[in-house]
Amino acid sequence: MMNTDVPVLNDQFVDMKFITRLTGLTDKWFYKLIQDGAFPKPIKLGRSSRWLQSEVEAWLQLRIAESRG
Repeated sequence: MMNTDVPVLNDQFVDMKFITRLTGLTDKWFYKLIQDGAFPKPIKLGRSSRWLQSEVEAWLQLRIAESRG
């Protein structure tokens, strides 16, 4: 699920708080998806976990497409 189209410097790192606000879903739900391989793994920066916004958006676009397909 790697998006190589967007150079990292043109992307943005987002945290779990951003993802849960964006979707209205809980962090527990996302960590279960990560465990199941159904959501991108976090990028560890020190003790923090971050995701590339482009990967989160790609995951969301896929969910939208699947729910309407």
